[in-house]
Order: sequence, then C-alpha cells, then structure tokens
Amino acid sequence: MSDPSRPAGPKIISIANQKGGVGKTTTAINLGAALAEAGLNVLIVDLDPQGNASTGVGIETEDRDKTTYDLLLEDADLSDVILATNTPGMRIIPATVDLSSADIELISNEKRSYLLHDALRQKAIDAFQFDFVLIDCPPSLNLLTVNAMVASHSVLIPLQSEFFALEGLSQLMLTIREVRQTANQKLRIEGVVLTMYDARNNLSQQVEADARANLGELVFETVVPRNVRLSEAPSFAQPVLDYDAASKGAQAYRDLANELVKKTAKIAA
Repeated sequence: MSDPSRPAGPKIISIANQKGGVGKTTTAINLGAALAEAGLNVLIVDLDPQGNASTGVGIETEDRDKTTYDLLLEDADLSDVILATNTPGMRIIPATVDLSSADIELISNEKRSYLLHDALRQKAIDAFQFDFVLIDCPPSLNLLTVNAMVASHSVLIPLQSEFFALEGLSQLMLTIREVRQTANQKLRIEGVVLTMYDARNNLSQQVEADARANLGELVFETVVPRNVRLSEAPSFAQPVLDYDAASKGAQAYRDLANELVKKTAKIAA
C-alpha cells in the first residue's frame, strides 16, 4: 500500500533506442544538465555497461565504488550509489563494465524485470527531492532496457536524422507495447527527439518530414543539431552546457528541457 504521507516521487524517463550511436547518452547528460540549469533536481541512472554517461559527467572509473550493478543485484542502498556531479542539481548512479554480466544474472531472479522499479522507489529517494530521473539505456532491447521501462513513467526516443532511422523504431515500439501489457500499464512514449540534425542536408529534412508525418505530435518541436561543441564536450567530461553554454547544442537541449517541463506540467494539470 502506498504511503500518503510520502512526497510525490520524481518523473522517471527511459532514454532508449536499440540502435547505437543515435545520441542516447548525449541526450541523457545534456537534457539532465539543462533541467538542472532550470533549477530542477535531476538523477541520471547509467544503465549502459559502457558507462559513457558516467564518464561524460566527470566520474572517474576508480570513483565508481558502487554502481547500478550493486543497485540491481546487490540490493545496495540508493544513498550509497548516488554520486554528485560537477553540474549543480544533477547527480548520477554510475555504471561500469560489471553491468555487462547483469543480463545473465538477472535471468534466474524471479523479480528480474522489477529490480530497478523497486530500487528507485526506496524511501531513501525522498531525501534527494528529485524532479526527474533520466535512465540512459544500453543500445539493445535486453533485460536492462526492460528494467528501465518497467521502472519508468515514459520513454524518450532519440532518433538520428539519417537514412533508415524510422525502420528501427518498430521493434522498440513493440517492446514498449509488450512492457505496457505485461508489467507497466501506465508506460507511455514521452516523445521522439531528432538528433544529429543538419538543416543544410536534404536527408535530415526528409527524415524530419517522415517522422512528423508518421508520428505526429510525438515528435518534439526541438531538433538537436550536428554540433562540434556537442561532440567535443564528452572528451572534457562535461555536459555541453558547461563546456560551451552559448553553443547551438547547448541551446537545443535547453529548448528540449523547456518542452519537456511544459509537457509534464500540462499532463499533471
């Protein structure tokens, strides 16, 4: 039974697409930083064994004593796995390559699809007063991604503005539908954000036109451009909003954060 005296929890969003290189981690880091810049408290959950989100916000490998692996499989307390980042208002649960074995280890666990759901609803999360939790999913539709979707209120899908971009969406949509039918009836699609967009490129414009024709209002108005600063920022272990606050990439993620907040407020009203 839910405790009516507990504060409302954060909005939990999975950032997912089984295709690699579409901007999932870039979106998790920079959308999180933009939300934090707007005064909101944000938690990033690094659920990718590559640990790129952790590296991208400046968490060195040797500082990742407790990780999402410990949260899922060792029943670690949230307060032991949440680390501060150099971006005020943004924290992270980091990942290491240990997470790559989690899929195999989860198979024998009866609650295998609900581990992240339960972990993110520990009473200890209340003290952090998070507004948003962004889960950076691995580039596959495995048990880790299913855990993320079961734990989430919605799924945000980065879509690369390149040929065949829409073709890979069908399998992701099927997975979302299956999770909705079996484990999380309230799961919905938060929206699709076009990434690596080049306005000078006819192909980018065609992908955008196709996406908007097929998916309608699910596609965010904001498009994330191809931007040198956005590409450089991870090598300096910073979100682009810290690396170059005036860049087009930084502004795009501010616009996306603004859209997301307005959308969330509208649904809550």
